[in-house]
Amino acid sequence: MVGKPKEKPAAVLVWYREKDLRVADHAPLVHAGEGAVPVFAGPVPERVAPRLGDLAARLEALGSGLVWLPGDPREELPRLAAHLGASAVAAHGFTEPAARLQEDRLAQALPCPLRLFPGETLAGPLGRHRVFTAFHRTFQREARLEAPLPAPRRLPVLPELPRWPAGPLLPLGLEPFLEDRLADYAQGRDRMDRDGTSRLSADLHFGRVSALTCWTEASGRPGAEAWQRQLVWREFAHHLVRAWPGVLEGPFQDAFRDFPWRSDPGLFRAWAEGRTGYPIVDAAARQLLATGYVHNRARMVAASFLAKHLLLDYRLGEAHYLAHLQDGDLANNSMGWQWSAGCGCDAQPWFRVFNPVLQGRRFDPEGAYVRAWVPELATLPANRIHSPWEGPLPAGYPPPIVDHAAAREAFLQRAKAHLRRSSSGS
Repeated sequence: MVGKPKEKPAAVLVWYREKDLRVADHAPLVHAGEGAVPVFAGPVPERVAPRLGDLAARLEALGSGLVWLPGDPREELPRLAAHLGASAVAAHGFTEPAARLQEDRLAQALPCPLRLFPGETLAGPLGRHRVFTAFHRTFQREARLEAPLPAPRRLPVLPELPRWPAGPLLPLGLEPFLEDRLADYAQGRDRMDRDGTSRLSADLHFGRVSALTCWTEASGRPGAEAWQRQLVWREFAHHLVRAWPGVLEGPFQDAFRDFPWRSDPGLFRAWAEGRTGYPIVDAAARQLLATGYVHNRARMVAASFLAKHLLLDYRLGEAHYLAHLQDGDLANNSMGWQWSAGCGCDAQPWFRVFNPVLQGRRFDPEGAYVRAWVPELATLPANRIHSPWEGPLPAGYPPPIVDHAAAREAFLQRAKAHLRRSSSGS
């Protein structure tokens, strides 16, 4: 007796977005199983395109591919779901308000259910914490981290639909970091002149590797605790956006919402182009424009300089970074800028003003970072490279745009006066 042929599973659209471009530890892909139809809908930004090519290649290696529909997901996905008779659309749910609104609108437009899965962060909501240490304690006590999901062994062949072309496979830096640099991470992560960080921020932002995979692969290795603490800081940034979405628009601290920032486009251009006369600040600006990346310590110094030396609205720098960073994550970028400006949740005190010269001498003692990005100063000795004005300035390099001591005092006086007025209600 011949058995009935196996019925083909109903299609399940796996809705990829810019922040989950992977096949491993991807719950929607696993949920879709033998009905999986991976799809990306919408225009593809330049920085996303090579990562989408990498994803398409990995999906093709599993027997599938990546459907690409160039229009609005709210129109394209319902049309495709109806065409294929899909039983569901499966996707990761994201933290940012715009992403959540997109999910809500799509759910209303679909002819089938939208099923959302966690995957952007390590854990779900953990209360409403304003201080990182309290959040970290809650995370340690309550977060239940499961093993990352393996990539499917095989996926079904795609229907005849437009595809995004497979591109070259991009390297993932997790294993080299864990093998070569994790053990020394705590000691080396602030050194701008060393390759001491994970350099995984862009891969985490685009979801090429999940935070859970990073956490799990690091666990038990020497040096893991310090790096895992930074993953919890990332978690905290997303927690803040989930609990207080207004932090993406302005300062977390009410007292700074009407702070009298200076308006000076020329000063901002000098900062953004790396022409302030402060080598660390200028190196950070030029590294950003050249590579789309900035060392985290340099980010903090440059951000503090914009807000507290130049008295320019931190949101100008926040937007500039978001436009140029390869790892431009809204939540992390917002938290970082508000931390440096002293107006955020659990930020550095507003009255702490980084001295860019001392920061350079401490975290780039031989000047290697500055020499890499500010070639005008390459011939200066280490004892002058962070304060080139202490002798004849090299040709083409500007004098300091402000005096550190005077700028620090001007910011402190302005901040004190503003906070007095704010506390008195006047």
